[in-house]
Amino acid sequence: MAKAERIDAVVVGGGIAGSALAAALAGDGYEVLLLERQTVYRDKVRGEVVNCWGVVELRRLGLEQALLDAGGTFVNRFVGFDETIDPETAQENALHLDEMLPEIPGVLDVGHPEACEALATAAENAGATVVRGVGEVNVTGGPNPSVRYELDDMEYEVPCRIVVGADGRMSTVRRQLDIALAQTSPNSLGGGMLVEDLHDWPVNVTSIGTEGELLYFVFPRDGARARLYILHGVDQKGRFSGPTRQADFLKAFQFRCIPGSEMFASATPSQSCAFYPMNDASAATPIAPGAVLVGDAAGWSDPVVGQGLSIALRDARSVREALRSHSSWTPEAFEAYAAERAVRMRRIRISGSVRTTMQMTFTPDGRARRKAYAKAIQADPILAGSRMATFQGPDQVPAESFDPGVIKRLFALQ
Repeated sequence: MAKAERIDAVVVGGGIAGSALAAALAGDGYEVLLLERQTVYRDKVRGEVVNCWGVVELRRLGLEQALLDAGGTFVNRFVGFDETIDPETAQENALHLDEMLPEIPGVLDVGHPEACEALATAAENAGATVVRGVGEVNVTGGPNPSVRYELDDMEYEVPCRIVVGADGRMSTVRRQLDIALAQTSPNSLGGGMLVEDLHDWPVNVTSIGTEGELLYFVFPRDGARARLYILHGVDQKGRFSGPTRQADFLKAFQFRCIPGSEMFASATPSQSCAFYPMNDASAATPIAPGAVLVGDAAGWSDPVVGQGLSIALRDARSVREALRSHSSWTPEAFEAYAAERAVRMRRIRISGSVRTTMQMTFTPDGRARRKAYAKAIQADPILAGSRMATFQGPDQVPAESFDPGVIKRLFALQ
């Protein structure tokens, strides 16, 4: 076994949260090792939207340009095409995403593999040691943390001041630290597919809406590309599967509520078209002696509200600030991060439950409530808070918006 000298931080997982944190810490002058299992980041239909509040976090980390250089596209309009509203009215009621937060030009759409590659490269350029293709990783917490990992049939041990678990939903770091994870049952099933040759969709417009028994998302990018998503009830498992799944997906996307939706029939689909259960999960705590968890390793929100990348970036920025502010990296240094994250994730979970209830209740009563909801949130900022939080951030809208009584009022709309 090769044993290294003690360094400041070992980050296990080179996704969005891990690479962003490694880049920021290395830029601050800390000695950082970033470990990633993949040698090449692959398209696995993962989150690709940095909402407006996530762009703020990108800027605070100094990493906005890295994602723009990776093909990131700012989208400044949100149009909610839906079966309950005519297309002209939907376009008139478009949300101006470039007005959500001061000096933020909108939401940033970027490919997940491209974003991970850009952030890992940024970490390396900032001075971090980036090792890809690692095998088994074993973590030791406590007062003398260390990480052992396998690479090319060799085993390495690296003592450090802190271990950062950024290794996703199936986190081995979380498991080795004996941190429990609670998950909800799936709220729906969601799948996505990258398409090219979508020339008639405006590159500055994103859209979410419901028709029939499907909820759709359109997230455009430069070059006539877009990531399309479809969500449906868990009772329809397997609806988009088998050798015709791409064609079936594009056929379903020809929604009547979207003007010119025949454009999707001529789009070129990618091979990656997969559906996953949409649920929430929370770790009992994101901190342990000698270690801290970020991103999905610390728990995630239902992707129905598209908050994963913004959550990851806030986690990275918060942990960076905790390390900057404390000379001793004990669990107490991360208590403010853990407390803020708990409140943040609770509010985002509520936002997710509102979107699922409002837009995935495929009944006449559900359609009536959705129509009433669209009208109510234009007049009442408290009722609108749980929706606006997805763009502005869960801490930038009235806390009252997440009170059980307010949510009950929303669900009672008709």
